[in-house]
Amino acid sequence: MDVLTAALVIFGLLELMNVGVLYFVPGSRKANGVGVFTAWEKSKADPEVHEFVRYLVFWVAGTKVIFLGLLAVVLTTGSEQTKAAAAGVLAVSIALFFWRMFPVARQVDSAGQMRPAGYSRTLGAMIAAMVAVFVLGAALTL
Repeated sequence: MDVLTAALVIFGLLELMNVGVLYFVPGSRKANGVGVFTAWEKSKADPEVHEFVRYLVFWVAGTKVIFLGLLAVVLTTGSEQTKAAAAGVLAVSIALFFWRMFPVARQVDSAGQMRPAGYSRTLGAMIAAMVAVFVLGAALTL
């Protein structure tokens, strides 16, 4: 198995674990569960708000399942060029995290609404590393 395929498989497995957490234990503080946000517990005080939050969490999980299905197709039927292109698309789409989500995460974190404190920096570093792996893998393959 080449390095790019291995990176795509590892990413797929990590995302599969994220889907499991989001569907079955969304309040977890592991695998991108929303329990890192203090608002998760606060939302439970208002059933209407909590149901809306749960809907959004499940929507994210469902979206991840779609991407995982497409990734499985690329991994099983795609050429090296297709895998490299997919890695490039993943790099760009994952990097969009820094445009909208990271500023919000950093703001929430600095307001003391994330546990553990500083989690936004950890999340940012993990996502930057994923983007770098996909950019490097795509560049080395093409």
